[in-house]
Amino acid sequence: MADGLTRRDFGRTVGLSGLGLAGAGLLTGQAGTAHAAAASWRTTGTLGAGLSSFDSTMKAFMQARNISCGSLAVARKGKLVLARGYTWTTSTVLKTQPTSLFRIASLSKPITAAAILKLVQDGKLKLTDRLPDLLTLTPPSGKTLDPRLANVTVLRLLQHLGGWDSSVTTDPMFSDLTISRALGAALPVGQADIIRYASGLTLNHDPGSTYAYANYDYMLLGRIIEKVSGMPYATYVQQKILGPRGITRMRLGRTLKANAVTGEVPYVSQYSGKTVFDASAASVPAPYGSFSLENMAAHGGWLGSAVDLVRFAGIFDAASSVLTSTSISRAFAQPETGVNDGGWWYGCGWSVRNVTGGRNTWHTGSLPGTSTILVRRYDGLTWAALFNQRDDASGLSYSDIDSALHKAANAVTTWPTGDLYGTYL
Repeated sequence: MADGLTRRDFGRTVGLSGLGLAGAGLLTGQAGTAHAAAASWRTTGTLGAGLSSFDSTMKAFMQARNISCGSLAVARKGKLVLARGYTWTTSTVLKTQPTSLFRIASLSKPITAAAILKLVQDGKLKLTDRLPDLLTLTPPSGKTLDPRLANVTVLRLLQHLGGWDSSVTTDPMFSDLTISRALGAALPVGQADIIRYASGLTLNHDPGSTYAYANYDYMLLGRIIEKVSGMPYATYVQQKILGPRGITRMRLGRTLKANAVTGEVPYVSQYSGKTVFDASAASVPAPYGSFSLENMAAHGGWLGSAVDLVRFAGIFDAASSVLTSTSISRAFAQPETGVNDGGWWYGCGWSVRNVTGGRNTWHTGSLPGTSTILVRRYDGLTWAALFNQRDDASGLSYSDIDSALHKAANAVTTWPTGDLYGTYL
């Protein structure tokens, strides 16, 4: 099932909600559904003295929703102070590590934004550059380009002000079957097919006039990175953004279960959908073929551990060889429009809110089989929480993890002084 407005990361204070059932038996390929009561806990990693509130929070959250795999990393003022893997299942094999890889969904967007800001910083791109000057946009036969595309700039793409709105028209990143039929293109469709199809659509808003979270904005940014850098998207990100931070595990994921990498968790959902990988119309488990993770690279395709993500987020703490202070300020700057009633806005890959004492920035992620959150807090705390499902029978909100982790952090009276990055990077 595609990321809908209520089930997709939306740059809100929190952006996850879930529906449905996920049986523990699905994790091990066993027939039938195991009862949650038969599950047991396995935890791995390091829990520093005084941080038990985080452990109890993660366990309560996962157990209430029958989530089998979770991971949490917490950094304070640039030092990793907690790295944990949590497993709640009947399986005797599954064991989540602090370094286990998860699909991070739209936590990919801050990574893509950092890459764009790096190109701007290096003089290879301008935030005012216009989309048609950077990429060739060729609509399908019989369709014409919306002339307002000339007003879509790099900055507007970063801030979801490009004019596309998936609350009005279907998100093209989850429209593989429609695109295949419209273009007469064989499945699986690729990014070039998506761009061609979308180039024939009428924009929902004048560019720059309306904030509307759009995955397509960031897919285009990924293509711009390739065009301007002369490198594949992932190569540029790994060399220029992740590598300088010592992050070596992160890579683009693949959709089909057979293509999972070593250390990657399994993904669980009660839902199924038609495959987008061939014309068979076969029903497949939602996380494994009802959408194309490969096409989502720049907006939702990365694999990473919780440790990797808090390490990445540190790029935005202070000037470094990756981003200057000017680039960091650009990431969080208020956009030309889109500040909502709650006082937050979407900057360049981050949701931003000014609070007493400083500024909070965050992003959420959601796909079938995935729910994630990354938070940078005003007081120097950063955390990432990753889960391998977003739907269950409880009816409980998945967005509750946001406030729960803030409460866990507020309960800490004494923080560890050591740094675990040397152990887990």
